[in-house]
Amino acid sequence: MADFMKILQQAQEMQGKLSQVQDDLKAQVVSATSGGGMVTVQATGQGTVTSIRIDPSLLAGSDVEMLEDLVLVAVTEVQRKAAELAQKEMGKLTGGLNLPFKLPF
Repeated sequence: MADFMKILQQAQEMQGKLSQVQDDLKAQVVSATSGGGMVTVQATGQGTVTSIRIDPSLLAGSDVEMLEDLVLVAVTEVQRKAAELAQKEMGKLTGGLNLPFKLPF
């Protein structure tokens, strides 16, 4: 019975640490650019896009498709960076274990 209580206590501690990591990721910011810095996207460490900056010179042209592509590239890259940051932070919590499932953020 003592082993079960110890396991339960460790699970509760892990849950608290996981919650702290999630809060930390919300506070961290990653950014990515495309088009040589013409489009910049920022996101939280959880991958939530918080801002998109588009150089005004891109709006002068009529090539909407190029602008869409630049935004898509920057958003995709910032989400990749956020996922990488989350994996790194979770690695600290799990001791580098390669977990066989995707975490909920």
